[in-house]
Amino acid sequence: MDDMVERFRRLPTGNICDARGPGGNMVSAIRPVCHKMRLAGRAYTVKIPAGDNLGLHRAIYNAPAGSVLVVDAEGYAGGGVFGDIMATACQARGISGVVIDGACRDAVDLAELGFAVFSGAVNPGGTVKENPGELNQTITCGGVVVHPGDVVVGDLDGVVVVPAETAQSVLEKAEQKNRDEGMVRRRLLAGESTLTIFGLEGKLKGGEAATKA
Repeated sequence: MDDMVERFRRLPTGNICDARGPGGNMVSAIRPVCHKMRLAGRAYTVKIPAGDNLGLHRAIYNAPAGSVLVVDAEGYAGGGVFGDIMATACQARGISGVVIDGACRDAVDLAELGFAVFSGAVNPGGTVKENPGELNQTITCGGVVVHPGDVVVGDLDGVVVVPAETAQSVLEKAEQKNRDEGMVRRRLLAGESTLTIFGLEGKLKGGEAATKA
């Protein structure tokens, strides 16, 4: 088991984004099929032509257990390139989840299976199976460049990608951010204000003075 991935799994994506800095969060259209879905794992990347999911079938049997399949489907939303049968196959293989820049289908069945699927759309239409696609290469998904082995984390807020080479430092910063926010919540419940805790009162006074001038 990848201890780093498990630690990332326990963190909100917002903390990870703050620790990572700009550029790692996918576009807001990439959403979980069900609000309870959450994923974390190392990226196994897949690039397929629009409307053709043969490469995605191939990836299921090439990706290591624990991987997240990150799929560049060219944003195709005219049919679902992934559904409940493929999700069942992924579960049998120990794959952690799927992120698709494109559409999936069988949303109700996916929710009942409990397999984490994040996609840009849902469409019941079918696909062809002609092109083997490209596996484990650098791709772009949801506006983010993804390399094989990058850490991918998703929750209801969306998906964030952390480059493998900076994952340890980002993880430590994100965990500290999470601890700091816990302290902030305790101070708020004790009666302090966000203006005081974050030192914002001075900025408000400066703004008021500028307005009056």
